[in-house]
Amino acid sequence: MDVLWAPWRMDYILGPKPDACVFCVPEHTREDEERLILWRGRLNYVLMNKFPYNNGHLMVAPYRHVGSVIDLDAEEASEHMALIQRCVAVLTAAMRPQGLNAGFNLGEAAGAGIAAHLHFQIVPRWNGDASFMAVFGEARVIPQYLRTTYNLLKPLFHSYDA
Repeated sequence: MDVLWAPWRMDYILGPKPDACVFCVPEHTREDEERLILWRGRLNYVLMNKFPYNNGHLMVAPYRHVGSVIDLDAEEASEHMALIQRCVAVLTAAMRPQGLNAGFNLGEAAGAGIAAHLHFQIVPRWNGDASFMAVFGEARVIPQYLRTTYNLLKPLFHSYDA
């Protein structure tokens, strides 16, 4: 079994929690770069994880505040899947991962850090990405700044023809 270590997430676990849901985004786009939003669809959007498990860790979330995939209506579910496909295509083109971890964590017991607002996670993986640092130093090396990854991926979302 592979173990995905993320000790830097202690900042997220122990840090102050926001008063509002981080996935309930405003309609305006002025905060998109700060929030790491890469693409806005009509009913769902794509953003980068601020506390990633690996470079290029993306999430797809509906604008509507729902906690489970069964709460999505047919249009929301369809666009959600289309954006997941777009994410995989963009990550594959930009980062050439050798694999991807993808899925929902539905409910706190399943590992959802924010269980009240549904979000699908896509994590690029490479053979050997859990290096000696993770194994011996209990630290994960993220070799690229979040802003650099954001600037790499954002134009590809706009050029991808879904």
